[in-house]
Amino acid sequence: MLAYLPPNLRDLQLPLRLRLWDGTEFDLGPEPRVTMVVKDPSLVAQLAHPSLDALGGAYVEGRVELEGPMSEVIRIGDALSQALADDDPSERSRVPHDKDSDAAAISYHYDLSNDFYALWLDPQMVYSCAYFETGAEDLEQAQQAKLRHLCRKLRLQPGERLLDVGCGWGGLARFAAREFGVEVHGITLSRAQLKLARKRVKDEGLGQQVRLELLDYRDLPQDGRFDKVVSVGMFEHVGHANLPLYCQRLFGAVKAGGLVMNHGITAKFTDGRPVGRGGGEFIGRYVFPEGELPHLATMTAHLSEAGLEVVDVENLRLHYARTLEHWSARLEERLDQAAQLVPEQALRIWRLYLAGCAYGFARGWMSLHQILAVKPHADGSHGLPWTRADLYR
Repeated sequence: MLAYLPPNLRDLQLPLRLRLWDGTEFDLGPEPRVTMVVKDPSLVAQLAHPSLDALGGAYVEGRVELEGPMSEVIRIGDALSQALADDDPSERSRVPHDKDSDAAAISYHYDLSNDFYALWLDPQMVYSCAYFETGAEDLEQAQQAKLRHLCRKLRLQPGERLLDVGCGWGGLARFAAREFGVEVHGITLSRAQLKLARKRVKDEGLGQQVRLELLDYRDLPQDGRFDKVVSVGMFEHVGHANLPLYCQRLFGAVKAGGLVMNHGITAKFTDGRPVGRGGGEFIGRYVFPEGELPHLATMTAHLSEAGLEVVDVENLRLHYARTLEHWSARLEERLDQAAQLVPEQALRIWRLYLAGCAYGFARGWMSLHQILAVKPHADGSHGLPWTRADLYR
């Protein structure tokens, strides 16, 4: 049995049991909490230097099976990789982005199955970081708090026109229209999201206030017709090369004195390279094709160059870790239902992705920033309050 295993693997003390294709087993430590069933003999050699990408890919492709809590799978996988993998700190090559490739990437991720997403999202299907005001909220409460937090930061007033860039299933658009009395124009590249979002707008009687359409951000009107602009969980798909254009389009869409809120995942490293040991490569290959995360400094620089003044930045990294823990737990509770909605490989991807990102955000592999900016008047003035006090009344 031991002859099968790389020598460096035998010395680890991890709560992991290996079960090989011939039925033999080997425990890497006392009281194993996870069993890795190796179905492909060629995989054993790769365990000598196991990157997170290689380990995740082997599970997605069915070369290994994993038995045990998914949170423990991720923790042990990271420990295994940290001890044995060769970390490559090199910067990932930039991805060219055009309208066709971006639309295809969005469709791959978001058009998977509305019913699948509904299994583990909150009832409003808000697919972005929630906001835990005390830490004791359930997912639905925290998502409602996030929507309110965004709207309050934007200082929305009845009758204003709000542009929602990457509107998803319309949760924020409907909330802003219903609770703050604004008119919302939302855009998305996902046909599946748009169909359900429009249905929910109609069912809630908000058709006079909320208009949703299939539109690329590059085609946004540039006549400053909107009082406020919000973009949640969208700029991760823009790509480093297109960030200047993205910020210019937001600037052109909002009127002078108007506010722009950008809420999204940001990179740990200033050069935007993905997290080490293959975690970023796994997400790029299986979850978000062509996705790229800029650092906060990069994003604020591009917003500033476009003419927007950054006035407030809030890091919600730990809020996103908690959100992902909720999502992962809800999916794990509904695996039988999920298996009826998406292909087996897709379900494997999402089990690893949600649990892995919860782990990664908790440990600071990436962050989540809300960046509020204003388009100043020609004389440099704007109408923002002197303090943040109004946000928390």
